[in-house]
Amino acid sequence: MLTQTRPSDTGASAHDRLYRSLRQQIMHGELAPGQALTLRGLAKSYGVSMTPAREALRRLAAEGALTLSASGRVATPDLSHERIEELATLRALIETELASRALPRAHLALIERLQTINMANAEAAVKRDAVAYIRTNLEFHRTLYLRAQAPAMLAMAETVWLQLGPTMRALYSRIARSEPPQHHRMIIAALKAGDEPALRLAVRTDVTQGLRHLTA
Repeated sequence: MLTQTRPSDTGASAHDRLYRSLRQQIMHGELAPGQALTLRGLAKSYGVSMTPAREALRRLAAEGALTLSASGRVATPDLSHERIEELATLRALIETELASRALPRAHLALIERLQTINMANAEAAVKRDAVAYIRTNLEFHRTLYLRAQAPAMLAMAETVWLQLGPTMRALYSRIARSEPPQHHRMIIAALKAGDEPALRLAVRTDVTQGLRHLTA
């Protein structure tokens, strides 16, 4: 016997679907800094009513992925130099700790998986595919940090990535990278060697160096 979906369930499902899709777009740099979004446009694009669209935007604004002005304008963050520096510092603090906690659980299969992801990252760089580059870069870091078994800390890191997504796209356009970050190879080498100081240094440099180009 088929169970009918209640209207409230439908609304919740539509809200969650839109939220997750838009969150991923923002995190992966598919939207530019300062890009405006409208309830009507989102509702039309996703085939939902205004209510789930409004709830998804409110949820993303609470995470810092979107800004909401006094006039009601919703847009992706256009970060100041000071804000970029702050978020870069947060990445360095949180992600070096995650990497350090992951190190004792860094088995061979994990290292091979990171090498595979880094190859995909290199292909995206050669193709100058900014979205694929950012996506595979974050996948590299997330795959490592999952081994830390520190979900609250990883959630904090993802919130920072979310706020930086559009900025990372702007950074990619500025430096026109055509090869993967060398620090990924340093991270992998440190994991293989079980060298915690080298791992922390490689992660810290990797997550902050690029952002410095935007504040220079």
